[in-house]
Amino acid sequence: MRLVDEHLTALADALMPFREVAVELPRLGEKLAGVLGRGGRLLVAGNGGSAAEAQHLTAELVGKLREDRTPLSALALHAETSSGTAIANDFGYTEVYARQVRAHGRPGDVLLLMSTSGRSANLIAAAATGTECGLHVWGFTGPVPNPLAARCAEVVAVPSPQAQVVQELHLVAAHLLCEYVDVHLPAVLVAEAMVS
Repeated sequence: MRLVDEHLTALADALMPFREVAVELPRLGEKLAGVLGRGGRLLVAGNGGSAAEAQHLTAELVGKLREDRTPLSALALHAETSSGTAIANDFGYTEVYARQVRAHGRPGDVLLLMSTSGRSANLIAAAATGTECGLHVWGFTGPVPNPLAARCAEVVAVPSPQAQVVQELHLVAAHLLCEYVDVHLPAVLVAEAMVS
């Protein structure tokens, strides 16, 4: 039970500091609801476990978190394996997400980059490209400062030195982001219907 106790203690130690950074999630959820409800798109990327969490987030938006609602446009860039491997082969792995941001991102879309370290070169390159292309660039990272957070307009930085704890709280942040999208989306859709 030692490993269980150590892991749960590390998670518990991170919860209250995480609550302080999670205060950004209601505002980000409202902003994302506005983008998606007006026909915009969320692009998400990560490496390893963060890639799995990115794909989990897009599944909640294209599918549903709790109640059924209109499907929302959200793409996990790493899930496009043929494009990803072709880009990595032809242009190098640093460009694997940046090139997809250029292809799929439109001004006003949201690009969310997830990284426990905040030091992945391919995510940093994607952040620079997203800013250049007029996307709202957000980051879910581990402790700040880190190079990825420095390139994002909005950051939820989990204050834990343990990568597993950072990933676990990124999943909590993703679920909360979706919940706030669901709270704000109906008003956005009503406003859009009135304009149409």
